[in-house]
Amino acid sequence: MILVTGSKGQLGTELCHLLDERQEEYVAVDVAEMDILDAEKVEAVFAQVKPTLVYHCAAYTAVDAAEDEGKELNYAINVTGTENVAKACAKFKATLVYISTDYVFDGEKPVGQEWLETDQPNPQTEYGRTKRLGEELVEKYLADYYIIRTAWVFGQYGKNFVFTMQSLADKHPELTVVNDQHGRPTWTRTLAEFMTYLAENRKAYGYYHLSNDAKEDTTWYDFACEILKDHDVKVSPVDSSQFPAKAKRPFNSTLNLDKAKATGFVIPSWQDALKEFYRQELK
Repeated sequence: MILVTGSKGQLGTELCHLLDERQEEYVAVDVAEMDILDAEKVEAVFAQVKPTLVYHCAAYTAVDAAEDEGKELNYAINVTGTENVAKACAKFKATLVYISTDYVFDGEKPVGQEWLETDQPNPQTEYGRTKRLGEELVEKYLADYYIIRTAWVFGQYGKNFVFTMQSLADKHPELTVVNDQHGRPTWTRTLAEFMTYLAENRKAYGYYHLSNDAKEDTTWYDFACEILKDHDVKVSPVDSSQFPAKAKRPFNSTLNLDKAKATGFVIPSWQDALKEFYRQELK
C-alpha cells in the first residue's frame, strides 16, 4: 500500500491526482489524519495502513517566515516530523521518498555550473538547514530511500510564482523581476511523475536532483517573461537588491539532471511544462 503525507499541499495534491489517473490504491493523509509531529499517531496510522511505499510530501516551505516567526514550526515539521516518518518507515519496512530542496546548498556556484547530488551541502537559511537535517535523518534510519532535491516549484494546486505573476500582471502595466538568481522551474506534475517512476521501477536508492530541463541558463526574469508573454504587460529585469528578503536567496540554484536522466526518465523542458500546465488549467 502507498501512503502520501501532506496530501493537501501543492505537490501532495498533484501526486494524488496522478495516482488516481493510474487507478493506484493509496492512503492520503494531511495534518488532520496524521499529524507528523505526533510520533504515536504516525505509528498508529502506519500500523493501520501497513504501507510499503511512503511519499513524504508534508513540509514547511515558508522560506522567509522560517527565519523568525515560523522558525519553531519550520524545525518541527521539517526535522521532527520527518524523523517520525522515517522511524515509522524503518519499523514497518517501507521505502521512503523524501522531497528536499536546492536550499541545502549555498547557491554560490558560478553561473553555468550545476549542483551535483554529491556536492557538499551548506545551507544559508533556516529552511535549507532543516531540510538538510531531514535528509540526514532519512539516511540515519533507512537504507531504502529516495531523496529528491528540487527547486522553483509551480503547479495547479497552491501558491507559486506563476500565479503570483499572473495576478500582478492583471493589476499593473509594468512589473520588475530579478534577473540575477539562476535556476530552473519545476512543474509539480513532472516531479510527481519522477517520484513514482523511481519507486515503481525500483531504481537505485539515494539522492536525485529534479527540475524541468532547459537548453540555456534561466533566471526568474526569464521565467516571468515566458509566463506573461501573452499578457499586455511590460516586464523589466532588476537585481536582487530591489527585493530584500529575510532569507537569503541562492544566486545559482541550477540542479544537474544527469543522474535523473540516466534512469531513463524523460524530463520535459520547463517551457513545455509551462505550456502543458496552462492547457490543464484551462480544462
